[in-house]
Amino acid sequence: MSDKTLNKKPVTIVLFSGELDKAMAAFVIATSAASMGMPVSIFFTFWGLNVIKKQGGLIKGSNWMQRMLNIMNYGHARKLALSKMNMLGMGPAMLKTMMAKKRVPDMAEFIKTAAALGVKFYPCEMSMTVMGLKKEDFLDEREAVIGAVSYLSIAKDSQVNLFI
Repeated sequence: MSDKTLNKKPVTIVLFSGELDKAMAAFVIATSAASMGMPVSIFFTFWGLNVIKKQGGLIKGSNWMQRMLNIMNYGHARKLALSKMNMLGMGPAMLKTMMAKKRVPDMAEFIKTAAALGVKFYPCEMSMTVMGLKKEDFLDEREAVIGAVSYLSIAKDSQVNLFI
């Protein structure tokens, strides 16, 4: 298989984690693949939805359990914890400072770059329903809200499928 053929094979990523380090890994891979000419789709499910949630709107949901979940799970791209060494928020602050010194883009920049490169962002319909979230709770860069069957129809033809 030639490099030109490989570059046209799609990449799909399931982003289940809402942790900064794991989201960064997903976006490094997504932007790298997209810059190589590979079509890339990211399916954001459960905690991964936090990565593409808009800032603000702490209390979401139609019942007290959904509202409580969204208060405890409040997040967006600028407010993600680390999977290790979070240290009550000091870990992400330290990591962001070190990244800035080395000119590594922050999560918000990665999202903009990925969108500009044509990466498709798909929020998970079931996770949104469970959490009481709506399409308008997410960044404008997102595509249609899809379910697992639609995700699988994209993933089945992909050369690379990752779960993060």
